[in-house]
Amino acid sequence: MKKIKTLKEFDLKEKRVLVRVDFNVPLNEKGDILDDFRIQKTIPTIKYLQKKKAKTILISHLGGEPTKTPKYSLKKTALKLQELIGQKINFLKDCVGLGIERKINRMKRGEIVLLENLRFHKEEKQGDPSFGKALSRLGDFFLNDALSVCHRFHASVVEVPKYLPSGAGLLLEEEINVLSKILKKPKRPFLVILGGTKVTSKIKTVPSFLKKADLLLLGTILSEALLKAKGISLRGVLPSARIVEIAKEIELTNPKLHLPIDVVASLNTTEDYLRQAPLGELRKEERILDIGEETRNIFAEMIKTARTIVWAGPLGYIEQDQFAEGTRFIADAISRNSQAFRVVGGGETNFALKKFGLREKFDFVSTGGGALLEFLSGQKLPGLEALEKYDHS
Repeated sequence: MKKIKTLKEFDLKEKRVLVRVDFNVPLNEKGDILDDFRIQKTIPTIKYLQKKKAKTILISHLGGEPTKTPKYSLKKTALKLQELIGQKINFLKDCVGLGIERKINRMKRGEIVLLENLRFHKEEKQGDPSFGKALSRLGDFFLNDALSVCHRFHASVVEVPKYLPSGAGLLLEEEINVLSKILKKPKRPFLVILGGTKVTSKIKTVPSFLKKADLLLLGTILSEALLKAKGISLRGVLPSARIVEIAKEIELTNPKLHLPIDVVASLNTTEDYLRQAPLGELRKEERILDIGEETRNIFAEMIKTARTIVWAGPLGYIEQDQFAEGTRFIADAISRNSQAFRVVGGGETNFALKKFGLREKFDFVSTGGGALLEFLSGQKLPGLEALEKYDHS
């Protein structure tokens, strides 16, 4: 494959530049932004384009399966970006169509526009070629500045590069450079922590990390899914056929692999009742909501030995403080290991570190979660392959 071009390799002066960013930020129930980290990370690319007097057209999604409601509109994001960058951001109420094309064609040099949520159109997640082509009509060049969506076969990620000269923005370039060093030659011991609730996307990286890493620590939900797939835990519903298939490649006796010894369990997330118990001795009506004290201490001892640490996914139900202690404990343990190169990724983990006041203790905070793990496990990311594949020079 060819090297991915970067924005500095193009003559973008006064051109229409379509930029795929990730403004999928955490929101409260009113749709107010709780953490603008991902927005801030795009600013260097935007300011570079400003200096070139480019006509900057920003596109993003917000929410997993959003409904067309004010909460998931990017209108408030436009106001936040305007506040951060000190320049007016024009917000358009859609992202495709003749009306949008006319407004884009009337843009003045140096102007910045943010289009409405891509996922308000189902064709985005479907990877619809016609939707990608419609988006491409808005620009003369395309920049992907969002590693966090590069593992998705979405129209704005894999279809747009077919029609426009394309490359990486400054943020994506930085992410690729940092993560490539870890992929090729991490300082050892190399320790990986996988948590969170996205079981399929995380568990499929386990076989690769068991080969590449020296220590692999799994959170509660991933661990229970693995035990269910192996027929060891009989609680709940059997995982999907895909997870069962992946689990066949994973040996629980592998000395690199470490599951929780004990967990914090409760009947639900609102009750005061909770107890610590071994992972395999929970009642079927109980929910696993955090790693237990013994697990925290064991994981912390392993963390002390590491020289490269990659962490993606919280280790408990961090929405409630009483179940966030395991994640906080591990975050603190990592922050104390100043000898390690410490990388964290994923929206939930990133937001948790902000709440704990520990985000600045990490050497690199990636905007990607699933994409970060797939990249480091050696998998090909379709968004990066699309940038490599098409040559419009």
